[in-house]
Amino acid sequence: MNLKEIRAEFPVLARFAYLNAGTFGPLPRVSLAAQLEQHHQELNQGRAGVGYYERMQELRISAREGIAQIIGSMPENVVLTRSTGEGCAIAVNGLDLSDEDEVITTDVEHYGLLGPLAASSAKITVVEIRDRSSSEALEAIRSRISPQTKLIALSHVAWSTGHLLPVAELASTGIPVLVDGAQSAGAIPVDVQALGCDFYTVSGQKWLLGPDATGGLFIHPRWTKKLFLSMPSYFGRVDHDQYGVPVNSPGATRFDPGAVSLPSLAGLNESLRFHTSLGDERFVRARNQAEVCRNALLQYADLVTEPGHANLVSFKTAEPGQSVVARLAESGVLVREIPESGWVRVSVGFWTSDGEIERLVDAL
Repeated sequence: MNLKEIRAEFPVLARFAYLNAGTFGPLPRVSLAAQLEQHHQELNQGRAGVGYYERMQELRISAREGIAQIIGSMPENVVLTRSTGEGCAIAVNGLDLSDEDEVITTDVEHYGLLGPLAASSAKITVVEIRDRSSSEALEAIRSRISPQTKLIALSHVAWSTGHLLPVAELASTGIPVLVDGAQSAGAIPVDVQALGCDFYTVSGQKWLLGPDATGGLFIHPRWTKKLFLSMPSYFGRVDHDQYGVPVNSPGATRFDPGAVSLPSLAGLNESLRFHTSLGDERFVRARNQAEVCRNALLQYADLVTEPGHANLVSFKTAEPGQSVVARLAESGVLVREIPESGWVRVSVGFWTSDGEIERLVDAL
């Protein structure tokens, strides 16, 4: 990897130590160029006609294929969404849970997952793993499984602690598993087939470096016909009968919840191409830089994130987290606070230089 060439793709890095991809990743030049080109096409040629709708289908197919490649899926098993929360809602609503059903989740989850769970009728059992070591998480979750458990819903990488959670081990229990992949897809290697999970959400604007309001949801083929279609849309149909009643797609695309703007899709496609063009070395470098960050912070802060996990490094100091974030921003170092914890979270990508980590430590 040529780090200089990679970093040149992100103009924001010339101004800031951008360490907040866990919220929004830095936008590459190729993504913006594709968005602008699509905007200009729509400005000058309108948004109607055969050509426009062919372009729409082309972009949607390409985005589905790109997301599938990132997570090790077949394209026909990928739903195009506009957020992780939307993907979680499609899965949770589709299970049609009753008040006699139980869902197991953890106390390190984001609202994007917790919101859809709370809106369901099921009883929510929250397993406390935030203050446990990552090695204890599996048994803590497994011990709460009961005959009423109809779903296990958790992150692949916890947005707060940065820890990898035991997705594959929980999937082997035979209970359906919904995975919030917002902090994993694009950050670490993901293979949904190897994980054995039933549903896996993808966030386009974070580690995949795409525009906002983009994302995806993997639905295992065993659920394609069983999952209730709670959000039908024009994009989930392939035809209609003589009375206009829709004939839904035979694959997971039947769950596509609606339109995604064409400029955003164009930008996402270029971000995905840029991402995958760098090969698996991008994951190795990101993980190495995360360890460099951990080691650099050791003497200045108490680390929450254990070594050997993903690309998030959370820490705490005697100073309130919100104050730390504001003070670092004044020095051109962009990180974020984990609310109600006092923790500060650093996001480290394959584009992160040693100099940015030094800026972080110096500002801290």
